[in-house]
Amino acid sequence: MSVVGSQQQVFLRLLRQLQPDWRRDFNLPQRIQHLLARERAFGSRDRRLYRELIYTTLRYLPWIEPSLERDPARAAKITAWLAAETRDTRAYRAELCADWPAVSSLAERAKFLEGDASALLPAWFREEYPDVFAPAELEAQLARAPLWLRLQTDDTAGVAADFDVNGWRFAPSSLLPSAWQVLGEVDVTKSSSYANGHLEIQDLGSQLLLETVGVAPGGRWLDACAGAGGKSLQLARLLGSNGQVDAYDIRPAALVELQARAVRARMGNLHPLTQTPAGEYDGVLVDAPCSGSGTWRRSPHLKWVTTPALIAARAELQQKLLSQFAARVRVGGQLVYATCSLSHRENAAVVQAFLAAHREFEVTPFAQTFGFTPSNAGLTLLPARHDTDGFFVASLRRR
Repeated sequence: MSVVGSQQQVFLRLLRQLQPDWRRDFNLPQRIQHLLARERAFGSRDRRLYRELIYTTLRYLPWIEPSLERDPARAAKITAWLAAETRDTRAYRAELCADWPAVSSLAERAKFLEGDASALLPAWFREEYPDVFAPAELEAQLARAPLWLRLQTDDTAGVAADFDVNGWRFAPSSLLPSAWQVLGEVDVTKSSSYANGHLEIQDLGSQLLLETVGVAPGGRWLDACAGAGGKSLQLARLLGSNGQVDAYDIRPAALVELQARAVRARMGNLHPLTQTPAGEYDGVLVDAPCSGSGTWRRSPHLKWVTTPALIAARAELQQKLLSQFAARVRVGGQLVYATCSLSHRENAAVVQAFLAAHREFEVTPFAQTFGFTPSNAGLTLLPARHDTDGFFVASLRRR
């Protein structure tokens, strides 16, 4: 058996181990990581190959899953043909797919395989946000998510020199000069720039979110659902040395990681809170827990485990959090609501219900929209336009 033939058999074996869980396990990425790590015969290139093939399967599951039982070799061939061309997949794809055409668009792939492109997203989600089924957005949903960085230093030349030493290529965003897209498969956490706190891994859409609302330097802000603190760090940099960010989360482990990142970034104006916030703030960010439908291109397993019932539960929680932390906004202060979801029920519907119950708040104009059109409740950042994850943001002010 050839090397590629052996790799195909290993890949199919891995899929059989994952198949019982890929429509029910929200922690599937951790399961995949554990599965690949425990295979002692795998080198780093093997893990990258199988990881790419597994994630391709999850992206295109309705096109691949039917063949797994009746014709596993065809399922493996379809997966290889749909997988991204990388240094780790090149030889594998070349041998398995030599007799299949090289195509670049989702429409061409669908035509060749006689598949329905719209079936690659859950049918029920069309009622939540039909725009995501448009051809360009479907194309973006099925593409590999790029690696975006946010620079936390004014010394961009120093970071560029560090990348040059490592042989890494990058492209600054035309929207935000401090946002860089990394070109190629690299581990930026092994760079001196990362160790020195000069950069953070953060999707461009996430970076644009705070830029849309126009954060004024020098204020006192609360990040009420901070998590590990990606937006907390960005907010602290936007506020500057005369500003302050209090970061709160109910998960102690997340705050420990946030503290470590703040120390690495030398952000003296960022303070994790272990107690429920009190007092009033110039601004409050509620980056609420959500279904994560805006991250489906990055976490494709979520397409198949998320349900309408989960979205309804998330929307109820989001409403409670928004009302709870709105009380921390001073008169004239700013309230920002955000999710990494594209679901109407988690986004505009939550804001509209909040405004109906809290007449002391009003919608305010966005400082920037980056080519997107605001609704009367907020702004949706779709993935296709700027090659990002999907987000929703609303900018409110206390009268």
